[in-house]
Amino acid sequence: MAFLVAIFKPLAYISLPVILLRSIAASSNTGKYYVRQTLYVGTLMTVAACSVVFAAGLSIVGRKFDVNYVVAKTFYLLARNILDVRIEVEGQEHLDARPGVLMANHQTMLDIIVVGRLMPKQTSIMAKKSLQFTPLGPFMTMSGAIFVDRGNNARAVRSLAAAGELMRTRRISLWMFPEGTRTSTEVPDIRPLKKGGFHLAIQSGLPIIPIVTENYWRMYHKGVFDTGVIKVRVLPPIPTAGLTTADIPELSTRVHDRMLETLREISVVPAGHAPTRKSLNESKEKEEEKAGVSFSEPKTVDPAVRVDAGQSTASLVSLGSETSAETEEDEGMILVGKPA
Repeated sequence: MAFLVAIFKPLAYISLPVILLRSIAASSNTGKYYVRQTLYVGTLMTVAACSVVFAAGLSIVGRKFDVNYVVAKTFYLLARNILDVRIEVEGQEHLDARPGVLMANHQTMLDIIVVGRLMPKQTSIMAKKSLQFTPLGPFMTMSGAIFVDRGNNARAVRSLAAAGELMRTRRISLWMFPEGTRTSTEVPDIRPLKKGGFHLAIQSGLPIIPIVTENYWRMYHKGVFDTGVIKVRVLPPIPTAGLTTADIPELSTRVHDRMLETLREISVVPAGHAPTRKSLNESKEKEEEKAGVSFSEPKTVDPAVRVDAGQSTASLVSLGSETSAETEEDEGMILVGKPA
């Protein structure tokens, strides 16, 4: 009898938090939302804690550019089973066109599950230089992060050039979120894309691979966190060979329009809320005017102009920061707060 007590007593203590969480989740939709948020962030932090070990081990064996792949897959497998949120991918074969610049739309912190499902091997990240001197620095260095000094344009341009050369020689891809901030609304939409990623793609002659995640507002927004399937479509690579910086405005518009068209195709659009092309263009113009950018961009680009890199993944360690202040200027991290 004492033997059975010794076995089942620890199990009973361990099961108490599980029973408590289930009771809270069953009590109301609000309770369910906060319980699932807690499980999601807890899973993220657990993987983040283990990521340093992954980074150190893979760096030692010469596979530092696979760190993000291993960490991402680990997180996805855990989160999928704990939260019952699955990612359904169409066009995944296009990710084999390595190296390339992977550009994805960004909605909320739930995008981390999408990154976990799709992150290819030999894929790096771009981060602001200041992160190199934070607690994240060692992990990011070991995972092959590309640091950009956004405070000094000359050094930022050199960093992008060096990044392009590294991507070509080592056949490394780069994942980024070119909108520069989150777009989480009931109606599917994508903000105008920042130009930094296009500079990098053209300078290195590498293709752009758009990745579009459906609008999952129905599953996740403030007060709602449901189970289900999120659809993602990877579009065919868009070549940049032979293009110059003068082609960036047209290229960014073309990529934006393809991604927006795809977003509407794979998303559930509320009845009577489908935006017209005119309204989207007006919205884009107003946003660029607010940012102090001319809607009609010149065909020549001065190398001295500051490079705006948009947002890029800074690793799963930094993706879950709930206290980060979201700004258009912070291009080094995915800024994920509570859903709007």
